[in-house]
Amino acid sequence: MTSKSAAAAARATVYGYPRQGPDRELKKAIEGYWKDRVTADVLRETAAGLRRSNWQQLADTGIHEVPTGDFSLYDHVLDTTVMVGAIPERHRAAVEADALDGYFAMARGTQDVAPLEMTKWFDTNYHYLVPELGPDTSFTADSVKQVAELEEAQALGLTARPVLVGPLTYLLLAKSAPGAPAGFAPLTLLDRLLPVYADVLADLHAAGAEWVQLDEPALVQDRNPAELNAAARAYRDLGTLTRRPKLLVASYFGRLGDALPVLAKAPVEGLALDFTGAAAANLDALAAVGGLPGRRLLAGVVDGRNIWINDLSKSLSTLGTLLGLAGQVDVAASCSLLHVPLDASAERDIDPQILRWLAFARQKTAETVTLARALAHGTDTIAGELAANRADLASRAGSPITRTPHVRARAEAVTDADARRSQPYTERAAAQRARLDLPLLPTTTIGSFPQTGELRTARADLRAGRIDSVGYEERIEAEIRDVIAFQEKTGLDVLVHGEPERNDMVQYFAEQLTGYLATRHGWVQSYGTRYVRPPILAGDVSRPRAMTVRWTAYAQSLTPRPVKGMLTGPVTMLAWSFVRDDQPLADTARQVALALRDEVDDLQAAGTPVIQVDEPALRETLPPRAADHAAYLAWATEAFRITTSGVRPDTQIHTHMCYAEFGDIVQAIDDLDADVISLEAARSHMQVARELAAHGYPREAGPGVYDIHSPRVPSAQEAADLLRTGLEAIPAERLWVNPDCGLKTRGWPETRASLENLVAAARAVRGELPAS
Repeated sequence: MTSKSAAAAARATVYGYPRQGPDRELKKAIEGYWKDRVTADVLRETAAGLRRSNWQQLADTGIHEVPTGDFSLYDHVLDTTVMVGAIPERHRAAVEADALDGYFAMARGTQDVAPLEMTKWFDTNYHYLVPELGPDTSFTADSVKQVAELEEAQALGLTARPVLVGPLTYLLLAKSAPGAPAGFAPLTLLDRLLPVYADVLADLHAAGAEWVQLDEPALVQDRNPAELNAAARAYRDLGTLTRRPKLLVASYFGRLGDALPVLAKAPVEGLALDFTGAAAANLDALAAVGGLPGRRLLAGVVDGRNIWINDLSKSLSTLGTLLGLAGQVDVAASCSLLHVPLDASAERDIDPQILRWLAFARQKTAETVTLARALAHGTDTIAGELAANRADLASRAGSPITRTPHVRARAEAVTDADARRSQPYTERAAAQRARLDLPLLPTTTIGSFPQTGELRTARADLRAGRIDSVGYEERIEAEIRDVIAFQEKTGLDVLVHGEPERNDMVQYFAEQLTGYLATRHGWVQSYGTRYVRPPILAGDVSRPRAMTVRWTAYAQSLTPRPVKGMLTGPVTMLAWSFVRDDQPLADTARQVALALRDEVDDLQAAGTPVIQVDEPALRETLPPRAADHAAYLAWATEAFRITTSGVRPDTQIHTHMCYAEFGDIVQAIDDLDADVISLEAARSHMQVARELAAHGYPREAGPGVYDIHSPRVPSAQEAADLLRTGLEAIPAERLWVNPDCGLKTRGWPETRASLENLVAAARAVRGELPAS
């Protein structure tokens, strides 16, 4: 460690914290409000109580400066849209009539008004609501939420730092509003937006904020000179304001690259940088620009996206180097702790020794405080923590859980032929058409049907021993019979069993594969009130026995129509888990792919004619920098092909993707060599169909015509119009008709009506096609 005076300034903080509460109280309150079981006042009181609890827990742990403004009832980007007054015209009346209902209408839509588009927040499984901006967009400051939450924290006697989405990231993540001229770039609105940020900063300054954090994760992506110049201009203008707090510009999820010199030169008082994983390159880059003399550096050395304990000694080494590069070095997690569960100590079913390898949000907060204490007062003050940390790291490294020789030997023996179908697509397509005998514009769904309260109760009863496995299976079979009967009556062409036995599309498989650990309370927000429990991938992966064949075969026995087998693909199994960090992702992906290949083979042997292997995370996991794309996509697409390439030519392989920017990965979609791909397209008005056509995609595709993340029921006319738009890009002999995504989160009444309209739309448009 260097100078003691520099180290004495070290403090601990975090960028953000999980919102849901220990028992997902926020989810329950919001969904209760939507169902008129909870009043608006009760919802607001619940949210305020959770904020107070979070802040107090952080302060009690030793966090010097708590974040405010990161808490959201749905999405922090949507909160920013409200803050800058960029309400889409179609939602203005609802927002003016009732701000809370209007807010949720923008997120979820209503029967008459479509919601904002939703997509992934960088390379995470969190979804944000995409701002819609056009040349006529006007901005107006509305800092009520940001000021109120700052004042709530101050009333508790806490030092608080408001956190805002920065203006560059807000504009770079926005899309052109409907009706905007072709080629319109939201970034051209920067000069119009900056005065609004100036007003918000002035309001926060007046409310007593010493610091405000402006999050600019978009700057870790490749940015062209015009975008970098815009960043320089934005922070020059904001930095030279007279009525403002001190500004801390934060980046995370990767290395800043060419944006770092721009921010280092900006007249702001501090930067917050990620120093974990590949972002460790920020250290050398910071040194190359001369550091931040006289300014604050918030050093993100605790991984905010994974759940493994920190290597305290390694982090202290990084922090020691950084002490010479800034006037003040404080310690933080690498990003908001929104992306990890709340508290590992709540997990009673995980072996206590393994539990010592894990750090959720509360444990990461404690690690941050420990590192700050060592930086401020010397490593002797944390000697006990360092010894325990070294022992826990050694325990994990030496555990037999992490290595299974036969699994590794099988993965090492994979050849190129194992990742290639036996015949080209044109020959496969002919064999599949002969076997399936489907009409033009065949209809199907993505896999899951509504998860009713009765199904969740059945799973809970089985866990609690109130019913035995026989009773549970009887309930599942009854649900499958109902789902198959509904699909047959509605007229769908390719059916699914509805997945009533599955708690989650990743967790269900993880619980049946070796190498994975399941949590009971490890909830993480995916979007709005949708929370998932990502499993923990701790060791080598194999499949001891069949996982889905029993239910798929039962469903097929009930109908002469083809029933799809449904699996989650290897990349998504990694992306939606907390993956091991002690070997390359490509190695782990190959192990998962081989385990899933065994399941595909067993489904085919059971007579399953169509097998869908979902990869919604393929685009999500794409690295921020283009230079890293090729290596990732090479192993990711290979893993999919290993999973699917053992089948006969007449077995049709489907895949599915949703809520991402597909244009970036069209070649990778082609490289998967799936026979059919279904994609989310309803909110984006068939944009992906045009992208596939521009690429010359040669296989079959089903761009979605039913937005399942909204409670509204699309009319048959609306679905037919989308389908006609799809036909402008994809010929009828290669176009499928399906929803955007699975129906697990929807209720039965809206599902029935929407699918009936979907089938009616397909029939109507099919009737418009010229006779062959």
